[in-house]
Amino acid sequence: MYRILMLESIKSLEEAISTLGWEVPEDIRIEEPPNSNLGDVASSVSFQLAKNLKRAPMDITNDILGVLKTPNIFRKVDSKGPYINFFVDNDKFSEIVLNSINEDYGKLQDKNMKIILEHTSANPNGPLHIGHIRNSIIGDSLARVLKSAGYDVETQYYVNDMGRQIAMIVWGILNHVYQMDPNGKPDHEIGKLYFQVNEKLRADPDLKVEVSALLKRYEKGGDDELEKHFENVVKECLKGISSTSARLNVEHDAFIWESRFIKNGSVAKILKFLDPYTKKNEVVYMDLNEYGIEKELILIRSDGTSLYSTRDLAYHFEKSKKSDLSIDVLGSDHKLAIDQLNIPLELLGAKKPEVIFYEFITLPEGSMSTRRGVFISVDDLMEEAVIRAMKEIEKRRSDLDESERLKIAEQVGIGAIRYFIARLSPEKHIIFKWDEALSFERGCASIQYSHARACKLLEKANYKKKELDEIIDLNLEHPFEIDLIKIISKFPFVIEESARINRVHNIAQYSQDLAGAFNKFYKSVPVIGSDKEDLRLLIVDKSRITIQNCLKLMGIEAPQSM
Repeated sequence: MYRILMLESIKSLEEAISTLGWEVPEDIRIEEPPNSNLGDVASSVSFQLAKNLKRAPMDITNDILGVLKTPNIFRKVDSKGPYINFFVDNDKFSEIVLNSINEDYGKLQDKNMKIILEHTSANPNGPLHIGHIRNSIIGDSLARVLKSAGYDVETQYYVNDMGRQIAMIVWGILNHVYQMDPNGKPDHEIGKLYFQVNEKLRADPDLKVEVSALLKRYEKGGDDELEKHFENVVKECLKGISSTSARLNVEHDAFIWESRFIKNGSVAKILKFLDPYTKKNEVVYMDLNEYGIEKELILIRSDGTSLYSTRDLAYHFEKSKKSDLSIDVLGSDHKLAIDQLNIPLELLGAKKPEVIFYEFITLPEGSMSTRRGVFISVDDLMEEAVIRAMKEIEKRRSDLDESERLKIAEQVGIGAIRYFIARLSPEKHIIFKWDEALSFERGCASIQYSHARACKLLEKANYKKKELDEIIDLNLEHPFEIDLIKIISKFPFVIEESARINRVHNIAQYSQDLAGAFNKFYKSVPVIGSDKEDLRLLIVDKSRITIQNCLKLMGIEAPQSM
């Protein structure tokens, strides 16, 4: 695999440098050259050595090449300026790569490390909308990548069941503000109620006192009937949110309700521990100026109730104790809140979370607000994606029956949404554009199509799986089959790198490169009926596996027909 090339080149360089009597650098730099004429991997180690040796990098390169033993997997090693370039023996390398690929290709060695990854965690006051979807897709895709990279990952949804928004909804139910449709999707009905309550409070701000009183009673505990109202609202909303998430292929291992940190005494214990660091006026707060943060962290309101940040502190403390690393996926507007949270966490002796901040996603029409009732729900977005995909499938596959076309449209439509969001780094703002998302030439559909092509070719050939040692002619001839195997070999390395930086956009880019390489092979390299049919069918099957597993990392299905 591609990592073997890097490890073998590093090993040979270390031996050569030691032979010359020089100190071996701690981290020998290996990179992929910009084009294959400069080798498959290259090293700039001569630049690393130049400072200590006080010699020109070119002279150092010549000395290294004079004693370097070419590893068996390479056919030659030479230089381009001071760079040392390694050229792979394609037949030997391909044999290693093809032998390494099974249905679990991309599953790396167990890291023996527990990660708690929190994502989505939308307030249960309405349906998921397009403002939430980037959080869900980044979080779910990253969890898949980390699991594949060998980490023990638990995904959590932090349920804000004690927020003012839930108190508003309960108040709305108790005061019959809106009659929810029992046959409607529960999260949508709760969202309509929440909108109506906001309108009511805007018209009469004095009613906010009643909402605050409800929240105080709930936090105090002991009112079973009120607790049941809060619990039912949240459960019903989560039922709808979970249904939406399932269609989007987003999974959570656990739903952690914030009220438990009040009920189990965690918040009280933390407040007691932090007491020496707090100040009091109308509220209890921490002055963070001495830590370089101008805004104070309020822990207790004037009415004696805790804040979201207080309970969030207890939640992060628990995550720190139950994992080796906790990861939060949050909008970029949470940066100050995390800076504030990290101060008391450090005082408590807890590990700080690693946070992936993302910029927001919008439609060309503009932004959304649940409070104002102006939003595009994820349900609406998915429905629109499937309808648009269906129109494209109908144009291309009139031979299929309605149910088969609908199945493919679902796979393509949901895949389009997930891929469009996964393909960009979280730091970049996204405007969701249908023509780009559903493009069969550049979007996710083009990757899914390459998988379908591979399946069709194997079916046409009536392919019976063969092991490499059953194939007589293993010599590679066509540059496109060589390029394809090289790209396939990089899959585990891309997973490892994606896990290292906690990002998924490089997986999306790799999947596009992989599909592109396969499509070139498919169009230009004879397979069925060629004198290398067995070898090339094997390459097609290994391509199918790699494309499928790559899509799986992004929560995208791989259609067998398109």
